[in-house]
Amino acid sequence: MKTDEQKPAVVLLSGGLDSATAAAIARDEGFAVHGLTVDYGQRHRFEIEAARRMAAWLGVCRHWVVRVELDLFGGSALTTADEVPKGRPVAEIGRGIPVTYVPARNTVLLSLALACAEVVGAADIFIGANVVDYSGYPDCRPEFIAAFEQLANLATKAAVEGQTRFRIRAPLSGLSKAQIIRRGMDLGVDYSLTHSCYDPSPAGLSCGRCDSCLLRLKGFAEAGLTDPLPYEPCR
Repeated sequence: MKTDEQKPAVVLLSGGLDSATAAAIARDEGFAVHGLTVDYGQRHRFEIEAARRMAAWLGVCRHWVVRVELDLFGGSALTTADEVPKGRPVAEIGRGIPVTYVPARNTVLLSLALACAEVVGAADIFIGANVVDYSGYPDCRPEFIAAFEQLANLATKAAVEGQTRFRIRAPLSGLSKAQIIRRGMDLGVDYSLTHSCYDPSPAGLSCGRCDSCLLRLKGFAEAGLTDPLPYEPCR
């Protein structure tokens, strides 16, 4: 729980493995965590409930779930009925930008987090972006994170008036999925509360074959651990 000595931080909490680890890092660094989850019309809606579970487990100061209808625009297999790629060789994941890219998603999410941070007086915004074991999304790159930080300090009253200088924190950026999992385990993260699958079953079972599942399973295997999530039997 927050104390008078703790500084606030806003964490983008998707419900996935990476954001859970980033949130645990923020908490470990002594921040009073404010969680922000964005319901952008994603088809894998189980991640929103996972974000609520993780927020409760973390004991965040407050957890916002904000609805932004990116599905009205479409343009992604995650917001339309388009087929989610399955069974791609892991070596191919990250080559090119896949159909699961959601146009401007991280720009929108960070903008909402920035608005939240300015209101709660937080200088630090955490995002679980990663560029080692990832799906090739351009808005996960360090160049994007640095550019958004510059924007944040140009576009806000708090920064312009010298009250604060915003920092966009991506502590997982240069880590492999296995390293992220080991870091989270060291912090006691309960990964059974998370959700990563892009195309889960109606019961919420992970498919085990989409890019996100494959990277997650690879990470746990390389970390020498067993993924605690249930998967569909015929994967």
